[in-house]
Amino acid sequence: MKTMRTAVPALLLCAALAACGGQGTGTGNQAPEPSGGSTVTVPPTSDPTDPATPTDPATPQPPTVVPPTKKPAGPSLPPGPGAHTLTGTVEAGVEPNCLLLDGYLLVGGPRDVLRAGAKVTVEGRVEPDMMTTCQQGTPFVVEGASRA
Repeated sequence: MKTMRTAVPALLLCAALAACGGQGTGTGNQAPEPSGGSTVTVPPTSDPTDPATPTDPATPQPPTVVPPTKKPAGPSLPPGPGAHTLTGTVEAGVEPNCLLLDGYLLVGGPRDVLRAGAKVTVEGRVEPDMMTTCQQGTPFVVEGASRA
């Protein structure tokens, strides 16, 4: 009886695998089934430099490279419109060299002034889309800092 409980599922599994494995195999003598699509041909007089000329998909095309836009390195400009001033005690973040002030991640600024436990006043701008490795706080680019 135990053999029958094992044999029946094994036979069903073999039958299912045989049905799946038999699809798409053959001797190679069968004609391909029509896909419903049309054949694309390129006229021999086409200009390959013309962007309106269709290209052969089998021909590799060079990748299009867009140069990155360059931002100025660091906060070197004085605070402009949108600048904010924060005052409080600097706290150490969970990652090394990460400093927080009132929930803002302090990015840049003089590290001799910005130390954990220091009471400071900082000027700068909030950059919520900036990526950092600190994993906490909203990035605040420091443009000026002084002890309070």
